[in-house]
Amino acid sequence: MAHYATRIPSDLDRDAAFAYMADFRNVELWDPGVSNVEQIVGDGPSAEAEYKVTVATGPLIYKVVEFDAPNRIVLEANTSSLRSYDIIEVESTNDGSSVLYDATLELKGVLGLANPLLGLVFDRIGDKAAAGMAKAIGSGDPVRV
Repeated sequence: MAHYATRIPSDLDRDAAFAYMADFRNVELWDPGVSNVEQIVGDGPSAEAEYKVTVATGPLIYKVVEFDAPNRIVLEANTSSLRSYDIIEVESTNDGSSVLYDATLELKGVLGLANPLLGLVFDRIGDKAAAGMAKAIGSGDPVRV
């Protein structure tokens, strides 16, 4: 299992930062590993939203499994070979907001034998995505947590 968590300071207020991050169609704008996103259920962020996210290995269907606007959204993609679990939390600060992005990726079945190595690759992927998030909504550098 691989894990990556980062916190990004933002000039955006909590509502605006949450609205941007919770609309998972935006992931294509800040994560260079994503080539396309299509919302396949719903229209915008909601508890019922589902997204088809295309990455190098193919499409993943992310479903919202928890939705507490403007505080927290949790999305999960589950296939026969992997599980991706992403938590986004937004808090108000004196200068705007702070966005926590916490991602876990786990290979399943025989591929699970590679989970220890996956963490090394996932760190590089996470750093690129965090840099993209910082450009999209940030007012400072991302901080690993």
